[in-house]
Amino acid sequence: MAKAKTAYVCNDCGADYSKWQGQCSACGCWNSLTEVRLAAAAGGGARAARFEGYAGAQTGTQGRVVSLAEVELGEMPRFSTGTQELDRVLGGGLVPGSAILIGGHPGAGKSTLLLQVMCHLAAQKPALYVTGEESLQQVAMRARRLGLDAGSLKMLSETAVETICATAQQLQPKLMVIDSIQVMHIADVQSAPGSVAQVRETAAYLTRFAKQTGTVLLLVGHVTKDGTLAGPKVLEHMIDCSLQLEGSSDSRFRTLRSHKNRFGAVNELGVFAMLENGLREVKNPSSIFLSRAEEPSPGSVVMVVWEGTRPLLVELQALVDQSHMNNPRRVAVGLEHNRLAMLLAVLHRHGGLHTGDQDVFVNVVGGVKVLETGADLALLLAVVSSYRDRPLAQDLMAFGEVGLSGEIRPVPNGQERIREAAKHGFRRAIVPKGNVPKTAPEGMEVIGVTRLSEALDAL
Repeated sequence: MAKAKTAYVCNDCGADYSKWQGQCSACGCWNSLTEVRLAAAAGGGARAARFEGYAGAQTGTQGRVVSLAEVELGEMPRFSTGTQELDRVLGGGLVPGSAILIGGHPGAGKSTLLLQVMCHLAAQKPALYVTGEESLQQVAMRARRLGLDAGSLKMLSETAVETICATAQQLQPKLMVIDSIQVMHIADVQSAPGSVAQVRETAAYLTRFAKQTGTVLLLVGHVTKDGTLAGPKVLEHMIDCSLQLEGSSDSRFRTLRSHKNRFGAVNELGVFAMLENGLREVKNPSSIFLSRAEEPSPGSVVMVVWEGTRPLLVELQALVDQSHMNNPRRVAVGLEHNRLAMLLAVLHRHGGLHTGDQDVFVNVVGGVKVLETGADLALLLAVVSSYRDRPLAQDLMAFGEVGLSGEIRPVPNGQERIREAAKHGFRRAIVPKGNVPKTAPEGMEVIGVTRLSEALDAL
């Protein structure tokens, strides 16, 4: 009997080593190497043949060197999922032969969303739903509770990847869901399901099958405590699209964000509402994030952020209070913590407002994560409003990037943001001077500023 070989694989980047070491030389992460058992040498020939055509080459070009001008260009075939918000995040719909990974915390609604999509598409195309964590009865009970038409959807309860692909080869589905990738296993890999080796090999096997057969592959992935996808980073390199479904347990709204997309933009955002009959798309997300109090309160201001291809109006709140600690607290929810500290220093230097002895808390209402710098000006206006205990006007909105020297820099798509705010009834806007339109929307006053001091004077 051949001796089993072992290797040490980094959980973060997927680099492998012959012996254990404290730090990964490829990514520099400490204590991230995990021991895995490799397949026997006898299976090497089969394994080499398994990955033939992994990239899904065009017919007639596989194994042949061609110039870039010879590559045939055609319209990327897509078909809709039946949900506009999901189509938006995917870049326009599902692409045949693509591998899509959907991650999220337990209870976020990953299985619910995929079951709704599959039941809708199964009436038009052959679809296969593979469940490894739940029984078929549990999935059927969920479909009945949601009121879905499950007559055309094929179900399979299996965790062996070889059996799944053999069954799919017979049924020839156009869509296939694997729920979840962490429980799948390959017989050649002598490791427990969910280990680094199993996740990497099963994902590669399924992705190769999807590329060769033109099947849309939807993988469900678990997340760790810090919110990142579990498993090695090499898993994210294999797939074509990585989506993250986020939402707190005390909120009925869920946000779907794309972290990687080979067929579209990576900064798109889809908003869903969790109801009794499942996840329902929110076509006007700004309306749910602008449920403000009737009476104006200090520290509250509306900003316009750009998510993918559309503007989104969200409310930003700030609370500045006297600190009783040696080191005042700086807490940012939905914003970057380090940027908050930097902007407070800019406010002190160029705005004349000292917050070194104050606790500063900022929050983006609705659980939205703002990743762009266009929220800088609105954040500082909210801090000043809370510090002075002076409410801002309900019909005021602001956006703009603040530099270290106190200048207000323009942001992309400024005029579209202003028009979106005017549609929602805002009548006054403080924006960078470079974003001021030649003709302001009817009934709206647009104030262009170039310095932070000018913005504070305009309050």
